[in-house]
Amino acid sequence: MTDKSGVSILTDPYDPQTGRELEPMEVDIVTISHEHHDHSYIQAIENEPEIVNTVGEFNIKGIKIRGFASSHDSKGGELRGENRMYLFLIDGMRVFHAGDLGAIPEQSTIDEIGQVDVLLVPIGGTYTINSLQALELANLLKTRIVIPMHYKTKHFMPMLDGVDNFLRQSKNCRIHRLNESLATLEPDYLGDDRILVLSVD
Repeated sequence: MTDKSGVSILTDPYDPQTGRELEPMEVDIVTISHEHHDHSYIQAIENEPEIVNTVGEFNIKGIKIRGFASSHDSKGGELRGENRMYLFLIDGMRVFHAGDLGAIPEQSTIDEIGQVDVLLVPIGGTYTINSLQALELANLLKTRIVIPMHYKTKHFMPMLDGVDNFLRQSKNCRIHRLNESLATLEPDYLGDDRILVLSVD
């Protein structure tokens, strides 16, 4: 993510073992939801960014960030440990990155997060919540735009569910399949009940 002033944020950088290689880059902020190799690979970053890998409140280069505790599985973290979710206040929008969320958070956490403009949420199941749970979370957070992530592609995690099942279950939503991995979002033009599928192959 990059705000209008040029401050750049990288979430959960992945390593080459995923089948895709992260190009060398410079960023201002890196958030890490958990320390698994496919979410915490900072070796591709060429400068020394601010790294956020705990829960709490942060204000870095004008970007307000709040980290929330959750679990990477449906048994309170017993299987895969903890997961951190991050809420970004960026250019007047509330952008929420759920990391490798393994279970729907408690209602008290949902209330703390509040309404979300843009939700980046895993949908693949197996290691995270599945499509139906992702849609439930989107509804709980009154999300305007959902960007699915952590699902099966030609290069990544063949044991996961793909994006098509998620889209079939997303009734009454406007679906936009983008032919690129970048999207430009502005608060006045977000719309409601939209799903953006970024190109990841």
